[in-house]
Amino acid sequence: MRAAILTRIGAPLTIAEVELPGRLAAGQVLVRVHYSGICGSQIGEIHGVKGEDRYLPHLLGHEGSGEVVATGPGVRHVRPGAKVVLHWRKGAGIEADPPAYRWNGARLNAGWVTTFNEYAIVSENRLTPIPDGTDMKTAALFGCAVTTGFGVIEHDAELRIGESVVVFGAGGVGLNIVQAAALRSAWPIIAVDRYADRLALAARLGATHTIDNSKEDACAAIREIAGAKGVDLFVDNTGQPAVIEAGYRLTQPRGRVVLVGVPKQGEEIHIHSLPLHFGKRITGSHGGGAQPELDIPRYMRLVRARGLRLEELITQVVPLEEINQAITDLQRGAIAGRCLIEMER
Repeated sequence: MRAAILTRIGAPLTIAEVELPGRLAAGQVLVRVHYSGICGSQIGEIHGVKGEDRYLPHLLGHEGSGEVVATGPGVRHVRPGAKVVLHWRKGAGIEADPPAYRWNGARLNAGWVTTFNEYAIVSENRLTPIPDGTDMKTAALFGCAVTTGFGVIEHDAELRIGESVVVFGAGGVGLNIVQAAALRSAWPIIAVDRYADRLALAARLGATHTIDNSKEDACAAIREIAGAKGVDLFVDNTGQPAVIEAGYRLTQPRGRVVLVGVPKQGEEIHIHSLPLHFGKRITGSHGGGAQPELDIPRYMRLVRARGLRLEELITQVVPLEEINQAITDLQRGAIAGRCLIEMER
């Protein structure tokens, strides 16, 4: 199969032929990948934001859609021919050993799920079956962008009707946080980003106010919209310490700060902790606390029933050969929503 390989931190991914193992181990599932999303956390991994990478070279990608080709011993939750979402959060089934791919005559590392490849050997508990006829493009978003975004609002923040929200960073996950906040009837919903096309998309998906922080003081603008008391919920998708600290200051005394973005290794945030003793909360999100086998079917039903516009979140689709250009475009803000890699072009 063809795959995109991370060979060294900060380098473009290498597109190459990779050899699959001859048989599936217990709990492993062979999937033909249809579409893969490019998530911000994968870009962070490429640039080593969490520090030393002891597994180089290795495969990447943690949200996608595909079709089951074969199953290993013990697999019960998916069957050959089933359409599936590939996700990084643990779901139902066996947690198998990672696959033993080979490249250039040596083992190529991979985790329990990868999606920047035409085929993937995936641990059963990183797959959730979906109904036949499901649109496979939008299905890929349920591997991370939708479940994380909706999960932040539902699980991490426990947002209540009419509460105020700031979503700082309106990329793929941030746009779903905006959409989920609108479903909860939050007000105001303030989207902050430095790219106008992302803010325009956020407004179409439910943001009541948008702030271009490349042109104005975001903190002053938020205070003007939300009032002196502050906002109920501040969600940071950037991982920038200055943004996190500002969010902590901008929330009301019993407000919540949810961190989706992760600061680079070695970077620290500095806050005055006294408000934490009186009801203010700051917490890190781990994929929105999603339970894939429960939340993916539930969110899919909601999307169908409410006519949510997930197609608008997909603003570019490219073949695997163009993945490096797509990553560059995402980093410089040239892609408003989610970029998908299509494996069958």
